[in-house]
Amino acid sequence: MKKIVLCAVLATAAVTPLTVSAAGTQTFCNGGAAAASTVSATASTSDFVKVSFTPKCSANVYLVGNDASSTLYKVGSASGKGKSKFAGSSDGGAVSGSNCSDDGAACELSNATAAAGGTAE
Repeated sequence: MKKIVLCAVLATAAVTPLTVSAAGTQTFCNGGAAAASTVSATASTSDFVKVSFTPKCSANVYLVGNDASSTLYKVGSASGKGKSKFAGSSDGGAVSGSNCSDDGAACELSNATAAAGGTAE
């Protein structure tokens, strides 16, 4: 009997789709003056972020967070006066950088969103 119950549980788990985080991409800094963000990270037991936080933004910074799943958080940033965007994640903690454009133009919010794994750019 125990084997039948165990098989039923395993079969149910195999065909049940995994739930995906609903938090998604959040824009914390919009390239304005230095101040606390008006947006706080959402906290949920089904998301990577378990405790809500509000980042403090430096002037001219674009900062986007992407709560991709319960095991992955991505972040993208760019400077409105700079030419580079940066991406990082909770998957190994590595940070990488690249140019925002080929012509040396200043970065925009879409560059930070793309670096965080969003759809802009």
